[in-house]
Amino acid sequence: MTTPHVPGAQTITRAVRALKLIAQHAPDGVRLTDLAAGLELEQPTAHRLLQALMSEGMLVRDGASRRYTLGPLVFELGLASTHQFNLRDICRPVLEALAERTGDTSFLFVRSGNDAVCLSRVQGSYPIQTPAVPVGSRQPLGVSAGGLALLSCLSDAEVARTLEAVAARLSVYGELDAEELRKHCTRAQEQGFAYIANKAVPGVSAVGLPIRSSTGTAIAAITVAATQARMNEKRVKEILPLLRDAAVEITALLRQ
Repeated sequence: MTTPHVPGAQTITRAVRALKLIAQHAPDGVRLTDLAAGLELEQPTAHRLLQALMSEGMLVRDGASRRYTLGPLVFELGLASTHQFNLRDICRPVLEALAERTGDTSFLFVRSGNDAVCLSRVQGSYPIQTPAVPVGSRQPLGVSAGGLALLSCLSDAEVARTLEAVAARLSVYGELDAEELRKHCTRAQEQGFAYIANKAVPGVSAVGLPIRSSTGTAIAAITVAATQARMNEKRVKEILPLLRDAAVEITALLRQ
């Protein structure tokens, strides 16, 4: 039986192939010449396809490197489909184990556009717990440790675009501004983990790591939060190995 011809089907197929190819090279991105070669298209044709995907928010292009990376709409679509693989249910046992081992509150965050959304939280056994960030609440990317971990995984162009988009909403978070948030993001990229204090919730510090898909794309973030007095530098060093183990475990579960 032959497949019926659907107008535009070839373009859709090419667009999906382009997204897959770019995802395979996350977070660095892909140049037009390499994409055209990978798609077996002439460069003008590939360029028109990529421009269309950019206009819909599926791709972004770094002005300096001229590389294409996945855009914000991809993350929003991913968030909409999380019920298909029950990200919260998959991660719950890992969050519970992390909260038990640290004694502090563990969180799972996902990205939705320019925001980080709290998908799950588990409180630990330490007598003084942090004020609870409600499940389902959202804050601008970078304000929480989870949002900062996700922000730090974006390309420079996406970081700049995101900071510009959320700048007007930042002042309520400990008088945070876009320039300070940019510095936090740069520090997270250099250190390999996100740490931020007294922003998302007054008097609370948190450390976080991204959860990556098989293609290397950051699809979620896992964090541990405690009071500022408890979450000192020594405590951060104690928590990081446990947080890394949890991130690796979740990644393995998702790949199954």
